[in-house]
Amino acid sequence: MNTLRIQGQSGPSEIVVGERIESLSAYLPSDGRIVIVTDTNVERLHGHRFPEAEVITIGTGEKIKTLESVAHIYRELIRLEADRFTFLVAIGGGLVCDVAGFAASTYMRGIPYGFVATTLLAQVDASVGGKNGVNFSGFKNMVGVFNQPRFVICDLELLATLPSHEVANGLAEIVKHAAIYDKDYFDAIEASVPLIEQLDLGCIEDVVHRSVVIKAQVVNRDEKEAGERRKLNFGHTFGHAIEKCTGLAHGEAVSIGMVIAAHFSNQVTGFPRRERERLEKLLKRLGLPTALPIAPHDILQALGKDKKRQGDSLHFVCLENIGRSVVRPVTLAELSAFLTAAF
Repeated sequence: MNTLRIQGQSGPSEIVVGERIESLSAYLPSDGRIVIVTDTNVERLHGHRFPEAEVITIGTGEKIKTLESVAHIYRELIRLEADRFTFLVAIGGGLVCDVAGFAASTYMRGIPYGFVATTLLAQVDASVGGKNGVNFSGFKNMVGVFNQPRFVICDLELLATLPSHEVANGLAEIVKHAAIYDKDYFDAIEASVPLIEQLDLGCIEDVVHRSVVIKAQVVNRDEKEAGERRKLNFGHTFGHAIEKCTGLAHGEAVSIGMVIAAHFSNQVTGFPRRERERLEKLLKRLGLPTALPIAPHDILQALGKDKKRQGDSLHFVCLENIGRSVVRPVTLAELSAFLTAAF
């Protein structure tokens, strides 16, 4: 078991990799009401392992990541007479953590909360770092806050209940972390693909821990994405546009986005072609898509509504080499010319 700490403006956040859901009660306050938010699948699979508490259940899938779901949680909290001393626990994947974290951060101007992350994507990315948000009018994470959870429990044994495509979703973010920050980590992932596919507990604990270390270090230096934290968006500029236009899962869209960004990096930073092919090969080995599934025109329309856009430019993450990245301002016209010529 490994414990890491993020020191955010809203307070400290403790991430515990390898802890069990059965130990959740030890992380909860001894006074005040506890309310759990989960989804229908997690409640069906793991509800018998929850501590005694009121439970608010939401649906599943990207369609529930909306202000309507947040309003449902507000109404239930009001019905339960939850006050500012209530502690909210989200038990689920990235969608549950995002929706519940946003609701907790805004109900009565904010109540304390924590996460039990039940998917690989949530454990290495969505639950860590204090970014909580929902989609609006079809645009990804358009409404949200920065606010740290008191704790994040990453129970690795819960991953055994995930379908393979959900595991692959998390693997895309794991590859991203290695590609932008740590060549040795990238090498280790390449060497461990068979064990990763088997969800070998020792291997998965090492991978999740190394990814959380990278994200925690970045967030500690730049909590509100004013500089270095932007690097964590590698593959996400194109990925979010692909996700919006196609309905692909987040990790699948980010995988394709990383491949496109690697192509663009060759043009901007001289990122070697052999390293781009290496990245693409690893993503394929992990069961992730790498080919652009829609016309460049559709992506460009979605990019124009990216929440990170500043005027006609975007902060774009390019690779200089495996394990080394840089953020460059890029105009939408430059991206348009690149996509039209390359794809």
